Amino acid sequence: MSVRIEHSQVIDRPVGIVFHFYADEHVRNHPRWDPDIELEQLSEGPLGVGTMIRRRNSRSGTPVDGTMEVVEFERDRAMALLIHDGPMELRGRTTFEAMGDNQTRITTIIDLPGMDESMDKSLLLSKLEASGLRRKQLIESETRHSSASPAKRGSAHA
Repeated sequence: MSVRIEHSQVIDRPVGIVFHFYADEHVRNHPRWDPDIELEQLSEGPLGVGTMIRRRNSRSGTPVDGTMEVVEFERDRAMALLIHDGPMELRGRTTFEAMGDNQTRITTIIDLPGMDESMDKSLLLSKLEASGLRRKQLIESETRHSSASPAKRGSAHA
């Protein structure tokens, strides 16, 4: 038994810029596109496999403390997290696909093991879509079009 939710969108920025905003700066930026989430990195150093993050989810109205562990981190390609919200476990994976020089398809898949397939996924999907729209607006308004990777340039911000 497992429930899977998937959302894709195209962002009008090169893959290196989108990955940097989403993955490298995840702890800073995730609460900006999803204000129900608070994050604090517990591990030292840049984000990568093994990084632990404290998470507080207040989506239901009552804050739920949990953790996130980075379980996959492949530059400009994918980032995956094992998420514990209280007793609930979720697995989130986001992929990044260059679509020419200045567009990126970002696809997020969330697996909820142990959840019943018959559950209504519309609320979760609408939250994921709303977060995706805010994320797209943030990335496109705060970064420049450039094919150079932010890691090579130093910063993605205008």
